[in-house]
Amino acid sequence: MKNVVIGFLGTQLDMGKKRRWKPTPSLFLHDHFDVDRLELLHDHKFNRLAHQLKREIEELSPGTEVLLQRMDLTDPWDFQEVYGKLFDFARGYGFDEDREQYHVHLTTGTHVAQICWFLLTESRHVPARLIQTGPPGPEEKTPKFDIIDLDLSRYNALQQRFDQLSREYSDQLKGGIETRNPQYNALIDRIEMIAGNSDDPILLLGETGTGKTELAERIYNLKLDRRRIKGRLVHVNCATLNGPDAMATLFGQRRSYLGQAGTERGGLLREADGGVLFLDEVDELGWNEQSILLHAIETGRFYPLGSDHEVSSRFHIIAGANRDLRVLAAEGQFRQDLLARLNMWHFHLPALRERREDIEANLMFELTRSERKLGTQVGFNADAREAYLRFATNPATFWPGNFRDFSGSVKRLCTLAPRGRITCAMVEDEVQSLQTDWRTSTSDTDFTLVKDVLGSAASDVDPFDMVQLAKVIHTCQHAPSISAAGRMLFAVSRQKRKTQNDADRLRKYLQKFGLDWDAVSAGHR
Repeated sequence: MKNVVIGFLGTQLDMGKKRRWKPTPSLFLHDHFDVDRLELLHDHKFNRLAHQLKREIEELSPGTEVLLQRMDLTDPWDFQEVYGKLFDFARGYGFDEDREQYHVHLTTGTHVAQICWFLLTESRHVPARLIQTGPPGPEEKTPKFDIIDLDLSRYNALQQRFDQLSREYSDQLKGGIETRNPQYNALIDRIEMIAGNSDDPILLLGETGTGKTELAERIYNLKLDRRRIKGRLVHVNCATLNGPDAMATLFGQRRSYLGQAGTERGGLLREADGGVLFLDEVDELGWNEQSILLHAIETGRFYPLGSDHEVSSRFHIIAGANRDLRVLAAEGQFRQDLLARLNMWHFHLPALRERREDIEANLMFELTRSERKLGTQVGFNADAREAYLRFATNPATFWPGNFRDFSGSVKRLCTLAPRGRITCAMVEDEVQSLQTDWRTSTSDTDFTLVKDVLGSAASDVDPFDMVQLAKVIHTCQHAPSISAAGRMLFAVSRQKRKTQNDADRLRKYLQKFGLDWDAVSAGHR
Protein backbone atom coordinates (compact mmCIF):
# COMPACT_ATOMS: atom_id res chain seq x y z
CA MET A 1 0.00 0.00 0.00
CA LYS A 2 1.08 3.55 -0.68
CA ASN A 3 2.00 5.82 2.21
CA VAL A 4 0.32 9.23 2.07
CA VAL A 5 1.23 12.03 4.49
CA ILE A 6 -0.99 15.07 5.03
CA GLY A 7 0.28 18.08 6.93
CA PHE A 8 0.58 21.84 7.15
CA LEU A 9 3.50 23.81 5.77
CA GLY A 10 5.69 24.89 8.70
CA THR A 11 5.80 28.63 8.12
CA GLN A 12 8.64 29.05 10.64
CA LEU A 13 10.35 25.69 11.07
CA ASP A 14 10.30 24.71 7.39
CA MET A 15 12.14 27.94 6.57
CA GLY A 16 15.11 26.55 8.51
CA LYS A 17 16.22 29.96 9.81
CA LYS A 18 16.85 29.25 13.48
CA ARG A 19 18.06 25.68 13.07
CA ARG A 20 19.01 23.44 10.22
CA TRP A 21 16.31 20.88 10.98
CA LYS A 22 13.10 21.21 8.95
CA PRO A 23 10.13 19.04 10.07
CA THR A 24 8.51 18.40 6.67
CA PRO A 25 11.69 17.40 4.76
CA SER A 26 12.75 15.29 7.77
CA LEU A 27 9.89 12.90 6.95
CA PHE A 28 12.02 11.62 4.07
CA LEU A 29 15.10 10.77 6.14
CA HIS A 30 13.81 7.49 7.58
CA ASP A 31 14.64 4.24 5.81
CA HIS A 32 11.73 2.43 7.45
CA PHE A 33 9.12 4.89 6.18
CA ASP A 34 8.72 5.69 2.48
CA VAL A 35 6.39 8.52 1.51
CA ASP A 36 4.64 7.98 -1.82
CA ARG A 37 2.63 11.21 -1.70
CA LEU A 38 2.74 14.35 0.42
CA GLU A 39 -0.32 16.59 0.67
CA LEU A 40 1.06 19.93 1.86
CA LEU A 41 -1.54 22.43 3.13
CA HIS A 42 -0.52 26.08 2.92
CA ASP A 43 -1.89 29.61 3.00
CA HIS A 44 -1.62 31.70 -0.18
CA LYS A 45 0.67 34.10 1.68
CA PHE A 46 3.30 31.37 1.84
CA ASN A 47 2.97 30.18 -1.73
CA ARG A 48 6.63 30.88 -2.51
CA LEU A 49 7.86 28.89 0.50
CA ALA A 50 5.53 26.00 -0.42
CA HIS A 51 6.96 25.73 -3.95
CA GLN A 52 10.51 26.04 -2.62
CA LEU A 53 9.86 23.21 -0.16
CA LYS A 54 8.28 21.10 -2.92
CA ARG A 55 11.46 21.36 -5.03
CA GLU A 56 13.61 20.50 -2.01
CA ILE A 57 11.56 17.37 -1.24
CA GLU A 58 11.54 16.23 -4.88
CA GLU A 59 15.36 16.44 -4.90
CA LEU A 60 15.54 14.62 -1.56
CA SER A 61 13.00 11.91 -2.55
CA PRO A 62 12.44 11.75 -6.33
CA GLY A 63 9.84 8.98 -5.97
CA THR A 64 7.53 11.15 -3.85
CA GLU A 65 4.63 13.04 -5.38
CA VAL A 66 4.22 16.42 -3.70
CA LEU A 67 0.80 18.06 -4.00
CA LEU A 68 0.29 21.60 -2.76
CA GLN A 69 -3.16 22.14 -1.26
CA ARG A 70 -4.10 25.77 -0.70
CA MET A 71 -5.97 26.40 2.56
CA ASP A 72 -6.32 30.04 3.53
CA LEU A 73 -6.90 30.72 7.22
CA THR A 74 -7.90 34.16 8.48
CA ASP A 75 -6.87 33.20 12.03
CA PRO A 76 -4.94 29.90 12.42
CA TRP A 77 -5.62 30.07 16.18
CA ASP A 78 -9.40 30.13 15.78
CA PHE A 79 -10.76 26.70 16.68
CA GLN A 80 -13.98 27.03 14.72
CA GLU A 81 -12.32 28.21 11.51
CA VAL A 82 -9.49 25.67 11.55
CA TYR A 83 -11.73 22.74 12.37
CA GLY A 84 -14.29 23.81 9.76
CA LYS A 85 -11.68 24.08 7.01
CA LEU A 86 -10.10 20.73 7.87
CA PHE A 87 -13.51 19.09 8.19
CA ASP A 88 -14.48 20.30 4.70
CA PHE A 89 -11.11 19.14 3.36
CA ALA A 90 -11.66 15.67 4.81
CA ARG A 91 -15.22 15.38 3.46
CA GLY A 92 -14.09 16.20 -0.07
CA TYR A 93 -10.80 14.30 -0.15
CA GLY A 94 -11.90 10.85 -1.31
CA PHE A 95 -9.88 8.50 0.88
CA ASP A 96 -9.08 5.08 -0.63
CA GLU A 97 -8.09 2.85 2.28
CA ASP A 98 -7.86 -0.26 0.08
CA ARG A 99 -4.88 1.17 -1.80
CA GLU A 100 -3.43 3.85 0.45
CA GLN A 101 -2.41 4.23 4.09
CA TYR A 102 -2.81 7.74 5.46
CA HIS A 103 -0.79 9.67 8.02
CA VAL A 104 -1.18 13.14 9.49
CA HIS A 105 1.98 15.10 10.31
CA LEU A 106 1.30 16.97 13.56
CA THR A 107 4.59 18.79 14.07
CA THR A 108 3.79 21.68 11.75
CA GLY A 109 0.85 24.02 12.18
CA THR A 110 -0.52 25.66 15.32
CA HIS A 111 -1.56 23.81 18.47
CA VAL A 112 -5.13 24.38 17.39
CA ALA A 113 -4.44 22.59 14.10
CA GLN A 114 -2.89 19.69 16.01
CA ILE A 115 -5.97 19.31 18.18
CA CYS A 116 -8.27 19.47 15.18
CA TRP A 117 -6.23 16.82 13.36
CA PHE A 118 -6.48 14.55 16.38
CA LEU A 119 -10.25 14.92 16.66
CA LEU A 120 -10.76 14.28 12.95
CA THR A 121 -8.64 11.14 13.00
CA GLU A 122 -10.24 9.84 16.21
CA SER A 123 -13.73 10.26 14.70
CA ARG A 124 -12.53 8.58 11.46
CA HIS A 125 -13.38 11.59 9.33
CA VAL A 126 -9.70 11.36 8.44
CA PRO A 127 -8.79 7.63 8.45
CA ALA A 128 -5.14 8.19 9.36
CA ARG A 129 -2.43 7.59 11.91
CA LEU A 130 -0.67 10.51 13.61
CA ILE A 131 3.04 11.25 13.14
CA GLN A 132 5.20 13.46 15.36
CA THR A 133 8.72 14.41 14.19
CA GLY A 134 11.49 16.22 16.03
CA PRO A 135 15.14 17.27 15.64
CA PRO A 136 17.85 14.72 16.43
CA GLY A 137 19.38 14.71 19.89
CA PRO A 138 22.94 15.87 20.65
CA GLU A 139 24.39 12.44 19.89
CA GLU A 140 21.88 11.41 17.21
CA LYS A 141 22.07 11.70 13.46
CA THR A 142 18.50 10.75 12.52
CA PRO A 143 15.57 13.07 13.35
CA LYS A 144 12.88 11.78 15.72
CA PHE A 145 9.88 10.00 14.22
CA ASP A 146 7.05 8.77 16.44
CA ILE A 147 3.45 7.60 16.28
CA ILE A 148 1.87 9.69 19.00
CA ASP A 149 -1.28 10.19 21.07
CA LEU A 150 -2.64 13.40 22.54
CA ASP A 151 -4.32 14.36 25.81
CA LEU A 152 -7.21 16.63 24.84
CA SER A 153 -8.74 16.99 28.28
CA ARG A 154 -7.86 20.69 28.51
CA TYR A 155 -9.17 21.61 25.07
CA ASN A 156 -12.86 21.84 25.91
CA ALA A 157 -13.34 24.83 23.62
CA LEU A 158 -14.05 22.42 20.77
CA GLN A 159 -16.91 20.74 22.58
CA GLN A 160 -19.48 23.08 21.08
CA ARG A 161 -18.34 22.19 17.57
CA PHE A 162 -18.74 18.50 18.32
CA ASP A 163 -22.11 19.06 19.93
CA GLN A 164 -23.16 20.77 16.71
CA LEU A 165 -21.84 17.85 14.65
CA SER A 166 -23.68 15.40 16.91
CA ARG A 167 -26.89 17.37 16.39
CA GLU A 168 -26.35 17.21 12.63
CA TYR A 169 -26.06 13.43 12.82
CA SER A 170 -29.16 13.25 15.02
CA ASP A 171 -31.05 15.39 12.50
CA GLN A 172 -29.88 12.98 9.82
CA LEU A 173 -31.34 10.05 11.77
CA LYS A 174 -34.61 11.94 12.17
CA GLY A 175 -34.79 12.76 8.46
CA GLY A 176 -34.53 16.48 9.19
CA ILE A 177 -37.83 16.46 11.13
CA GLU A 178 -37.83 18.70 14.22
CA THR A 179 -39.24 16.22 16.70
CA ARG A 180 -40.27 17.36 20.19
CA ASN A 181 -41.04 14.04 21.88
CA PRO A 182 -38.38 13.73 24.62
CA GLN A 183 -38.35 9.92 24.65
CA TYR A 184 -37.88 9.72 20.89
CA ASN A 185 -35.17 12.39 20.87
CA ALA A 186 -33.29 10.55 23.63
CA LEU A 187 -33.58 7.32 21.64
CA ILE A 188 -32.17 8.99 18.50
CA ASP A 189 -29.28 10.53 20.43
CA ARG A 190 -28.36 7.11 21.79
CA ILE A 191 -28.58 5.48 18.36
CA GLU A 192 -26.34 8.22 16.93
CA MET A 193 -23.71 7.52 19.58
CA ILE A 194 -23.81 3.75 19.08
CA ALA A 195 -24.02 3.70 15.28
CA GLY A 196 -21.05 6.03 15.03
CA ASN A 197 -18.84 4.18 17.51
CA SER A 198 -19.85 0.51 17.44
CA ASP A 199 -19.92 -2.23 14.81
CA ASP A 200 -22.22 -4.47 16.87
CA PRO A 201 -25.73 -5.44 15.71
CA ILE A 202 -28.60 -3.01 16.22
CA LEU A 203 -32.12 -4.35 16.82
CA LEU A 204 -35.06 -2.07 16.02
CA LEU A 205 -38.37 -3.10 17.59
CA GLY A 206 -41.80 -1.59 17.18
CA GLU A 207 -45.20 -1.92 15.62
CA THR A 208 -45.68 -2.00 11.87
CA GLY A 209 -45.35 1.48 10.40
CA THR A 210 -43.24 3.04 13.17
CA GLY A 211 -40.41 3.78 10.72
CA LYS A 212 -37.93 0.94 11.27
CA THR A 213 -36.97 0.71 7.58
CA GLU A 214 -36.36 4.43 7.14
CA LEU A 215 -34.37 4.58 10.37
CA ALA A 216 -32.23 1.64 9.22
CA GLU A 217 -31.45 3.50 5.99
CA ARG A 218 -30.47 6.60 7.95
CA ILE A 219 -28.25 4.58 10.29
CA TYR A 220 -26.53 3.16 7.22
CA ASN A 221 -25.90 6.67 5.84
CA LEU A 222 -24.53 7.80 9.20
CA LYS A 223 -22.14 4.83 9.32
CA LEU A 224 -21.09 5.68 5.77
CA ASP A 225 -20.40 9.31 6.71
CA ARG A 226 -18.43 8.22 9.76
CA ARG A 227 -16.37 5.87 7.56
CA ARG A 228 -17.29 2.81 9.59
CA ILE A 229 -18.39 1.04 6.40
CA LYS A 230 -17.67 1.31 2.68
CA GLY A 231 -20.14 -1.14 1.16
CA ARG A 232 -23.80 -0.89 0.29
CA LEU A 233 -27.02 -1.39 2.26
CA VAL A 234 -28.70 -4.72 1.51
CA HIS A 235 -32.35 -4.80 2.59
CA VAL A 236 -33.76 -8.28 3.21
CA ASN A 237 -37.46 -8.78 3.94
CA CYS A 238 -37.29 -12.03 5.89
CA ALA A 239 -41.06 -12.56 5.52
CA THR A 240 -40.45 -13.28 1.82
CA LEU A 241 -37.77 -15.91 2.47
CA ASN A 242 -39.97 -18.99 2.30
CA GLY A 243 -39.51 -22.32 0.61
CA PRO A 244 -36.40 -23.92 -0.90
CA ASP A 245 -35.03 -20.67 -2.31
CA ALA A 246 -34.67 -19.01 1.08
CA MET A 247 -31.23 -20.46 1.85
CA ALA A 248 -29.89 -19.75 -1.64
CA THR A 249 -31.19 -16.19 -1.52
CA LEU A 250 -29.36 -15.47 1.71
CA PHE A 251 -26.20 -17.54 1.47
CA GLY A 252 -25.75 -18.20 -2.24
CA GLN A 253 -25.68 -21.36 -4.31
CA ARG A 254 -23.14 -23.22 -6.42
CA ARG A 255 -24.07 -23.94 -10.02
CA SER A 256 -23.85 -27.71 -9.51
CA TYR A 257 -26.08 -27.81 -6.40
CA LEU A 258 -28.41 -30.86 -6.29
CA GLY A 259 -26.42 -32.53 -9.04
CA GLN A 260 -27.83 -30.53 -11.91
CA ALA A 261 -26.87 -27.42 -13.78
CA GLY A 262 -28.40 -24.31 -12.30
CA THR A 263 -27.86 -20.66 -11.70
CA GLU A 264 -24.82 -19.54 -9.71
CA ARG A 265 -26.02 -17.22 -6.94
CA GLY A 266 -23.79 -15.04 -4.81
CA GLY A 267 -26.34 -14.54 -2.02
CA LEU A 268 -27.39 -11.42 -0.18
CA LEU A 269 -24.80 -11.87 2.57
CA ARG A 270 -22.04 -11.63 -0.04
CA GLU A 271 -23.61 -8.50 -1.47
CA ALA A 272 -23.51 -6.90 1.98
CA ASP A 273 -19.75 -7.43 2.34
CA GLY A 274 -18.22 -4.25 3.74
CA GLY A 275 -21.64 -2.66 4.23
CA VAL A 276 -24.84 -3.18 6.19
CA LEU A 277 -27.27 -6.10 6.10
CA PHE A 278 -30.75 -4.98 7.16
CA LEU A 279 -32.88 -7.96 8.18
CA ASP A 280 -36.40 -6.58 8.15
CA GLU A 281 -39.00 -8.72 9.97
CA VAL A 282 -36.24 -10.95 11.30
CA ASP A 283 -38.87 -12.67 13.47
CA GLU A 284 -40.12 -14.37 10.27
CA LEU A 285 -36.76 -16.01 9.52
CA GLY A 286 -36.78 -19.82 9.40
CA TRP A 287 -34.99 -21.95 11.99
CA ASN A 288 -32.29 -23.26 9.63
CA GLU A 289 -31.60 -19.80 8.26
CA GLN A 290 -31.28 -18.51 11.83
CA SER A 291 -28.59 -21.11 12.60
CA ILE A 292 -26.41 -20.30 9.59
CA LEU A 293 -26.95 -16.57 10.02
CA LEU A 294 -25.69 -16.73 13.61
CA HIS A 295 -22.47 -18.42 12.46
CA ALA A 296 -22.05 -15.85 9.67
CA ILE A 297 -22.50 -12.92 12.05
CA GLU A 298 -20.03 -14.27 14.58
CA THR A 299 -17.31 -15.48 12.20
CA GLY A 300 -17.91 -13.64 8.93
CA ARG A 301 -17.91 -17.01 7.11
CA PHE A 302 -20.54 -19.40 5.77
CA TYR A 303 -21.05 -22.18 3.20
CA PRO A 304 -23.11 -21.43 0.08
CA LEU A 305 -25.46 -24.27 -0.89
CA GLY A 306 -23.56 -27.03 -2.65
CA SER A 307 -20.14 -25.67 -1.71
CA ASP A 308 -17.39 -27.46 0.21
CA HIS A 309 -15.56 -24.20 0.91
CA GLU A 310 -16.53 -21.34 3.14
CA VAL A 311 -16.78 -17.82 1.77
CA SER A 312 -16.18 -14.65 3.74
CA SER A 313 -18.35 -11.59 4.18
CA ARG A 314 -17.98 -8.94 6.86
CA PHE A 315 -20.96 -6.71 7.40
CA HIS A 316 -22.80 -4.72 10.03
CA ILE A 317 -26.22 -6.01 11.08
CA ILE A 318 -29.42 -4.05 11.60
CA ALA A 319 -32.48 -6.17 12.39
CA GLY A 320 -36.11 -5.13 12.63
CA ALA A 321 -39.08 -6.89 14.21
CA ASN A 322 -42.66 -6.00 15.15
CA ARG A 323 -43.06 -8.96 17.50
CA ASP A 324 -41.40 -9.47 20.88
CA LEU A 325 -38.41 -11.72 20.13
CA ARG A 326 -38.10 -12.67 23.80
CA VAL A 327 -41.58 -14.17 23.74
CA LEU A 328 -40.83 -15.99 20.47
CA ALA A 329 -37.57 -17.33 21.90
CA ALA A 330 -39.38 -18.55 25.03
CA GLU A 331 -41.90 -20.33 22.78
CA GLY A 332 -39.12 -21.97 20.75
CA GLN A 333 -39.87 -20.00 17.57
CA PHE A 334 -36.64 -17.98 17.62
CA ARG A 335 -33.14 -19.06 18.57
CA GLN A 336 -32.02 -17.84 21.98
CA ASP A 337 -28.38 -17.57 20.87
CA LEU A 338 -29.26 -15.50 17.80
CA LEU A 339 -31.43 -13.23 19.94
CA ALA A 340 -28.55 -12.75 22.37
CA ARG A 341 -26.31 -11.75 19.45
CA LEU A 342 -28.82 -9.35 17.88
CA ASN A 343 -29.86 -7.89 21.23
CA MET A 344 -26.54 -6.15 21.91
CA TRP A 345 -28.20 -2.80 21.20
CA HIS A 346 -31.98 -2.78 20.98
CA PHE A 347 -34.35 0.15 20.57
CA HIS A 348 -38.13 0.22 20.75
CA LEU A 349 -39.59 2.77 18.34
CA PRO A 350 -42.66 4.45 19.84
CA ALA A 351 -45.97 4.34 18.00
CA LEU A 352 -47.40 7.48 16.40
CA ARG A 353 -50.07 7.76 19.14
CA GLU A 354 -47.21 8.03 21.66
CA ARG A 355 -45.65 10.93 19.73
CA ARG A 356 -48.61 13.23 19.14
CA GLU A 357 -46.51 16.34 19.73
CA ASP A 358 -44.47 15.35 16.64
CA ILE A 359 -47.46 15.01 14.30
CA GLU A 360 -47.40 18.62 13.11
CA ALA A 361 -43.69 18.43 12.17
CA ASN A 362 -44.28 15.13 10.38
CA LEU A 363 -47.21 16.69 8.52
CA MET A 364 -44.87 19.34 7.10
CA PHE A 365 -42.36 16.63 6.17
CA GLU A 366 -45.02 14.59 4.34
CA LEU A 367 -46.29 17.67 2.52
CA THR A 368 -42.77 18.46 1.29
CA ARG A 369 -42.22 14.86 0.21
CA SER A 370 -45.53 14.78 -1.67
CA GLU A 371 -44.70 18.07 -3.39
CA ARG A 372 -41.44 16.59 -4.69
CA LYS A 373 -43.21 13.53 -6.07
CA LEU A 374 -46.14 15.44 -7.58
CA GLY A 375 -44.00 18.27 -8.90
CA THR A 376 -46.39 20.93 -7.60
CA GLN A 377 -46.87 22.96 -4.43
CA VAL A 378 -49.60 21.76 -2.08
CA GLY A 379 -50.93 23.39 1.08
CA PHE A 380 -53.81 23.32 3.55
CA ASN A 381 -56.42 25.99 3.88
CA ALA A 382 -56.20 27.36 7.43
CA ASP A 383 -59.44 25.75 8.63
CA ALA A 384 -58.54 22.45 6.92
CA ARG A 385 -55.13 22.33 8.55
CA GLU A 386 -56.63 22.99 11.96
CA ALA A 387 -59.27 20.29 11.44
CA TYR A 388 -56.74 17.70 10.29
CA LEU A 389 -54.34 18.35 13.16
CA ARG A 390 -57.22 18.27 15.63
CA PHE A 391 -58.15 14.81 14.36
CA ALA A 392 -54.56 13.54 14.06
CA THR A 393 -53.54 14.60 17.57
CA ASN A 394 -56.77 13.58 19.29
CA PRO A 395 -56.07 10.84 21.89
CA ALA A 396 -59.03 8.90 20.46
CA THR A 397 -57.32 8.66 17.04
CA PHE A 398 -55.43 5.41 17.33
CA TRP A 399 -53.43 5.31 14.06
CA PRO A 400 -53.17 1.48 13.95
CA GLY A 401 -50.82 1.61 10.96
CA ASN A 402 -48.76 4.39 12.58
CA PHE A 403 -46.73 6.50 10.14
CA ARG A 404 -47.74 4.30 7.23
CA ASP A 405 -51.38 5.30 7.78
CA PHE A 406 -50.41 8.91 8.36
CA SER A 407 -48.19 9.17 5.28
CA GLY A 408 -50.84 7.55 3.07
CA SER A 409 -53.46 9.94 4.38
CA VAL A 410 -51.39 13.03 3.54
CA LYS A 411 -50.50 11.66 0.10
CA ARG A 412 -54.17 11.15 -0.72
CA LEU A 413 -55.01 14.69 0.34
CA CYS A 414 -52.14 16.14 -1.73
CA THR A 415 -52.99 14.09 -4.82
CA LEU A 416 -56.68 15.07 -4.77
CA ALA A 417 -56.15 18.73 -3.85
CA PRO A 418 -57.69 21.04 -6.50
CA ARG A 419 -55.21 23.73 -7.54
CA GLY A 420 -52.88 22.57 -4.77
CA ARG A 421 -55.19 23.55 -1.89
CA ILE A 422 -56.50 21.05 0.66
CA THR A 423 -59.97 22.06 1.84
CA CYS A 424 -61.92 21.37 5.00
CA ALA A 425 -64.40 19.20 3.07
CA MET A 426 -61.50 17.04 1.80
CA VAL A 427 -60.25 16.61 5.36
CA GLU A 428 -63.69 15.53 6.55
CA ASP A 429 -63.91 12.93 3.76
CA GLU A 430 -60.43 11.63 4.56
CA VAL A 431 -61.16 11.35 8.29
CA GLN A 432 -64.37 9.44 7.60
CA SER A 433 -62.54 7.12 5.19
CA LEU A 434 -59.82 6.40 7.74
CA GLN A 435 -62.28 5.64 10.50
CA THR A 436 -64.27 3.31 8.25
CA ASP A 437 -61.13 1.44 7.21
CA TRP A 438 -59.96 1.07 10.79
CA ARG A 439 -63.32 -0.27 11.96
CA THR A 440 -63.42 -2.81 9.11
CA SER A 441 -59.88 -4.02 9.65
CA THR A 442 -60.35 -4.57 13.39
CA SER A 443 -63.81 -6.16 13.52
CA ASP A 444 -62.60 -9.68 12.66
CA THR A 445 -60.03 -9.65 15.44
CA ASP A 446 -62.23 -8.34 18.25
CA PHE A 447 -63.30 -11.76 19.52
CA THR A 448 -59.73 -13.13 19.38
CA LEU A 449 -58.45 -10.15 21.35
CA VAL A 450 -61.12 -10.47 24.03
CA LYS A 451 -60.67 -14.24 24.24
CA ASP A 452 -56.93 -13.85 24.85
CA VAL A 453 -57.79 -11.88 28.00
CA LEU A 454 -61.06 -13.43 29.22
CA GLY A 455 -60.52 -16.97 28.02
CA SER A 456 -63.69 -19.07 27.65
CA ALA A 457 -65.71 -16.31 29.31
CA ALA A 458 -65.44 -14.34 26.03
CA SER A 459 -68.33 -16.43 24.69
CA ASP A 460 -70.63 -14.84 27.30
CA VAL A 461 -69.96 -11.28 26.09
CA ASP A 462 -72.73 -9.71 24.00
CA PRO A 463 -71.77 -8.59 20.46
CA PHE A 464 -72.63 -5.02 21.50
CA ASP A 465 -70.07 -5.15 24.35
CA MET A 466 -67.55 -7.14 22.30
CA VAL A 467 -66.61 -4.19 20.09
CA GLN A 468 -66.30 -1.81 22.99
CA LEU A 469 -64.32 -4.19 25.19
CA ALA A 470 -61.95 -5.06 22.36
CA LYS A 471 -61.26 -1.35 21.82
CA VAL A 472 -60.56 -0.91 25.54
CA ILE A 473 -58.22 -3.92 25.68
CA HIS A 474 -56.35 -2.84 22.56
CA THR A 475 -55.87 0.66 23.93
CA CYS A 476 -54.66 -0.64 27.30
CA GLN A 477 -52.15 -2.96 25.66
CA HIS A 478 -50.54 -0.08 23.80
CA ALA A 479 -50.72 2.67 26.40
CA PRO A 480 -47.82 3.30 28.80
CA SER A 481 -50.13 3.68 31.83
CA ILE A 482 -53.76 3.36 32.89
CA SER A 483 -54.03 7.17 32.99
CA ALA A 484 -52.80 7.45 29.39
CA ALA A 485 -55.25 4.75 28.31
CA GLY A 486 -58.08 6.59 30.06
CA ARG A 487 -57.24 9.84 28.28
CA MET A 488 -57.42 8.06 24.92
CA LEU A 489 -60.68 6.28 25.63
CA PHE A 490 -62.51 9.23 27.23
CA ALA A 491 -60.99 11.92 25.00
CA VAL A 492 -64.34 13.61 24.23
CA SER A 493 -66.40 13.21 27.40
CA ARG A 494 -63.52 14.18 29.71
CA GLN A 495 -63.65 17.74 28.33
CA LYS A 496 -67.20 18.16 29.72
CA ARG A 497 -66.45 16.88 33.23
CA LYS A 498 -65.35 19.01 36.16
CA THR A 499 -63.09 16.26 37.47
CA GLN A 500 -61.06 14.20 35.01
CA ASN A 501 -60.12 11.00 36.81
CA ASP A 502 -59.77 8.92 33.63
CA ALA A 503 -57.88 6.15 35.35
CA ASP A 504 -60.68 5.59 37.86
CA ARG A 505 -63.32 5.52 35.10
CA LEU A 506 -61.33 2.94 33.18
CA ARG A 507 -60.70 0.86 36.29
CA LYS A 508 -64.44 0.69 37.03
CA TYR A 509 -65.23 -0.29 33.42
CA LEU A 510 -62.75 -3.17 33.55
CA GLN A 511 -64.20 -4.41 36.85
CA LYS A 512 -67.53 -5.03 35.08
CA PHE A 513 -65.81 -7.90 33.26
CA GLY A 514 -63.70 -9.04 36.22
CA LEU A 515 -60.56 -7.44 34.78
CA ASP A 516 -57.91 -5.07 36.07
CA TRP A 517 -55.11 -3.04 34.47
CA ASP A 518 -52.42 -5.68 34.98
CA ALA A 519 -54.57 -8.35 33.32
CA VAL A 520 -55.30 -6.40 30.13
CA SER A 521 -51.89 -4.76 29.73
CA ALA A 522 -49.83 -7.91 30.40
CA GLY A 523 -49.93 -9.00 26.75
CA HIS A 524 -48.08 -5.88 25.69
CA ARG A 525 -45.66 -5.70 28.58
